[in-house]
Amino acid sequence: MNIKLINRFLYYDKYKLRCAIGKRGITHNKKEGDQKTPKGTYVFNTIYYRKDKTANLKSFLKKKIIKKNMGWCDDPNSVFYNKLIKFPFNKTAEKMWLNNRIYDVVVIINYNLKPTIRNKGSAIFLHVAKRNYTPTKGCIAVSKKDILFLVSKINKKTKLIIN
Repeated sequence: MNIKLINRFLYYDKYKLRCAIGKRGITHNKKEGDQKTPKGTYVFNTIYYRKDKTANLKSFLKKKIIKKNMGWCDDPNSVFYNKLIKFPFNKTAEKMWLNNRIYDVVVIINYNLKPTIRNKGSAIFLHVAKRNYTPTKGCIAVSKKDILFLVSKINKKTKLIIN
């Protein structure tokens, strides 16, 4: 079963889930820092989660626990661009361990990973939305209840279709 993103809602089976997307909408021509969500069809990769905030996470995808020194490189000039890194790190990167709850559960969307193309966009995730569903920098964000539901259903064959 696939997930479709249409007009700020994710559709999965008979479920309609509210979501936040990039502040500047959806694009076919994603660029680093443009605050847009990339249009296309993707699969899901790994789930990263805060064990202290999300116990007993059930999923068919590979799971990894987020540690305080983890980040995701968003510097196009780094050989680690759009990859998991460990701090300290001498280039720019998003911290995975945050005090707000948005990265309590993070599903890596297989966007610009193999191959990774410089400046095409990085750190495109499915993650927990802020309480008022404020726009993201390009990710898709849903409620914590909804992300826990989705990760219990999706697998490596599930496609995310962004129109």
